[in-house]
Amino acid sequence: MTATIALVDDDRNILTSVTIALEAEGFRVRTYPDGQKAWEALATKPADLAVLDVKMPRMDGMELLKKLREVTDMPVIFLTSKDEEIDQVLGLRMGADDYIGKPFSQRLLIERIRSLLRRSEMRATPVAATPAENPSDEVMVRGRLTLDPLRHRVLWNGHDVTLTVTEFMILQTLAQHPGHVKSRDQLMDAAYSDDVYVDDRTIDSHIKRLRRKFRQADEEFDGIETLYGVGYRFKES
Repeated sequence: MTATIALVDDDRNILTSVTIALEAEGFRVRTYPDGQKAWEALATKPADLAVLDVKMPRMDGMELLKKLREVTDMPVIFLTSKDEEIDQVLGLRMGADDYIGKPFSQRLLIERIRSLLRRSEMRATPVAATPAENPSDEVMVRGRLTLDPLRHRVLWNGHDVTLTVTEFMILQTLAQHPGHVKSRDQLMDAAYSDDVYVDDRTIDSHIKRLRRKFRQADEEFDGIETLYGVGYRFKES
């Protein structure tokens, strides 16, 4: 099935050139010239992945991401200028999955899009399915947690917990070895590509969102423990 990409940028040249490149690769593209128009469309009809500029009129990329994360877990890539390092970090803390600095290679953007889509595809497929070919794709059961990497699906006590790609990768890393402490650096390595810089607080923000989402399914959820100054671990229960 052809993936639909939402491209949000107030630069018409970028909208045109990137649309041509993505369509040449077989993607469907929906373009929006500002954050407000994108929000009005994506709030009710999310795409498979969104590429957002940070600096836009009416509603900037940060505000758009914040609102989108209230209604959808679709992967999000930020486009940022070289002098917007603060925005890059804040965007990742707020739930973006990746960022690319301007000026950027269209081939790099396409590769990042394909990578994120591979990690999030088939999330709607039922858990009961054919065995995974790769051991790392096998369904993981840790007490009340069921984690299906192939379908990007998470259950807690039988209830679906919807996660972003980055949140899923962090949880998978923690749950692989219950009781083992994972440092923030280890979680960064698991969740992001090598050329994406994140700081400790970015991981902390993801952990807070993970806990909040699990507590929507179980108010007493305490499966992710903090070891101050060391890192985090998953407690099987």
